[in-house]
Amino acid sequence: KIEAIEQGDPIDQGAIKNVRVFVAKKQKMRVGDKMAGRHGNKGVVAKIVAEEDMPFLPDGTPIQICLNPLGVPSRMNVGQVLETHLGWACNKLGLKVATPIFDGIPESRIQEYLKEAELPDTGKTVLYDGCTGEAFYQKIVVGYMYMLKLNHLVSSKIHARAVGPYSLITQQPLGGKAQYGGQRFGEMEVWALEAYGAAYTLQEILTVKSDDVAGRTKIYESLVKGDNSLQAGTPQSFNVLMKEMQSLCLDIRVRGEDAL
Repeated sequence: KIEAIEQGDPIDQGAIKNVRVFVAKKQKMRVGDKMAGRHGNKGVVAKIVAEEDMPFLPDGTPIQICLNPLGVPSRMNVGQVLETHLGWACNKLGLKVATPIFDGIPESRIQEYLKEAELPDTGKTVLYDGCTGEAFYQKIVVGYMYMLKLNHLVSSKIHARAVGPYSLITQQPLGGKAQYGGQRFGEMEVWALEAYGAAYTLQEILTVKSDDVAGRTKIYESLVKGDNSLQAGTPQSFNVLMKEMQSLCLDIRVRGEDAL
């Protein structure tokens, strides 16, 4: 890396100087943009509402960001909660604090700061619903926390596909925007549809919209003709599985219904 910095960028043959121009621009946050705190607590913006509809403090100050508390226990990054408490106390006291990794501020010290700032020692306060004006049924953690914008913006990720390229081996649509690919429907998504009992939706996603070669040709034809019938066949991935098992010297065959 040091050599690359010392030598500089390679210049094209016949060019005396290369000029690079970087253009910075401000963008408004959109639903789907990705943000993160400093504790691995990343997430996408789910909803943007007017300031007057946000929950507000007893003195009328609206909060700026709501985070889901379910993002803390399973990931065990309690530092984000402590940072919020410390940020609230330091904002009230006008302090600046550095808490380096492995040498952070003890919880007892944070409680001292909260007490000194005449804030609740739990770090929680009553919040009021911005739409109804009624208080929420429990006190809520409020404070100041660093939030960072990540370079994963929904404007550069938005993508749609109608008919596109397929993998030669599995006959499933390719993945990714660059390949004009399809949306991956993974195990957990399958479980979600199973839980809702959406059997036909699941069948078409796993067959005619994916690797059922004969079925997807038929369904395309039926859509053009205005016929809405669905005749799903055998997915190509099942054939690939059979071939793999046969290559392991396992004699696997598909028997007809009459032979069962």
